[in-house]
Amino acid sequence: MLERIKEGWLSGGWANILAGIVVALALIPEVIAFSVIAGVDPMVGLYASFIIAVTIAFTGGRPAMISAAAGAIALLVYPLVKTYGVDYLLAATILMGVIQIILGLLKVGHLMKYIPNTVMIGFVDALAILIFHSQLQHIFGLSWETYVFTGMTILIVSIMPKFYTRIPAPLVAVVLLTIISMMTDANVRTVGDLGEITRTLPHFLIPDVPWNFETLKIIFPYSLSMAVVGLVESLLTARIVDETLNSDSDKNRESRGQGIANILSGLFGGIGGCAMIGQSVMNLQSGGTSRLSSLTAGTFLMFMIIVLGDYLVQIPMSILAGIMVVVAWTTFEFKTFPLMRTAPKADSAVILLTIILVLITHNLAVGVIAGSLLNVILKRNHQSADRVADQ
Repeated sequence: MLERIKEGWLSGGWANILAGIVVALALIPEVIAFSVIAGVDPMVGLYASFIIAVTIAFTGGRPAMISAAAGAIALLVYPLVKTYGVDYLLAATILMGVIQIILGLLKVGHLMKYIPNTVMIGFVDALAILIFHSQLQHIFGLSWETYVFTGMTILIVSIMPKFYTRIPAPLVAVVLLTIISMMTDANVRTVGDLGEITRTLPHFLIPDVPWNFETLKIIFPYSLSMAVVGLVESLLTARIVDETLNSDSDKNRESRGQGIANILSGLFGGIGGCAMIGQSVMNLQSGGTSRLSSLTAGTFLMFMIIVLGDYLVQIPMSILAGIMVVVAWTTFEFKTFPLMRTAPKADSAVILLTIILVLITHNLAVGVIAGSLLNVILKRNHQSADRVADQ
């Protein structure tokens, strides 16, 4: 027991704290953007990210994984918010958490072993493309200073780890280049340009909705979709972190932990969330290996909002975009296309379908589910053809 606590919380303490700080810096613009997609105030997403990241550090089944308000969830809830308002969103988020806890108790995490490697390859490559594409708006068509700061960030993050690793390169890039931006009054888009950040703590609230069957009929379809999409992304992220750290995680505990985190998010005025694949990869690349990095990401996020708000809003988006471009580059598996030339046609078809559907829908769960189904169909057809040939 003590050994598990030590490994989960205390190993590599300083490295995990610094990694969590890096992730918190990157989370803010992403979460604000997701809040806009969902049609809610930026603070709804920021509160959710604080609550979910801190809660999952204790309740989750995969140390070093980052969970927060997520784009896939934001896309699902926009119609609900537009038609019924934020309180119905909060109620749906609470019900989402309840469903996830039930799925965890039903041991849905065991289904992860049925997702083939070809789907995982397509999933990871599509994720890298989405991360890269999402940053282009913060780089191109703005100002020449934006290109300079983006390029300097990419150089620092790419080159510095070859010579010095004690402090994460992304953290150095953010601090150093933000100071330069402020001193030179550079013409760059900043975090503050994305939306207003209110320097207040979240507070407990009960969503102002009629708690009856009519409300349940409205929110249940959304809650079920949020729960399934959130779990698919969370469990796939856990699998990626497992492979990176060469250790196993408790997928059913992760399912239950995500549910608890989302219930608390809804009760404290936040949107639903799940594991953030890009931020989890960034955490690993910055030295995060334990639950301490997840806890630090959540607590430092709120610390920046409350205490460092005046400086936070001055961070150039081009710096954060540069960091995410490097994350996308290192996430993409460049061996995929040579592999597809030599692999069986069925495997290549599964990889391509997964990538294409994820890019079209911007929904990682859709690509994974469709790719897995195609894999089953093609394998059954292949087995049937083999039986016919044998006869």
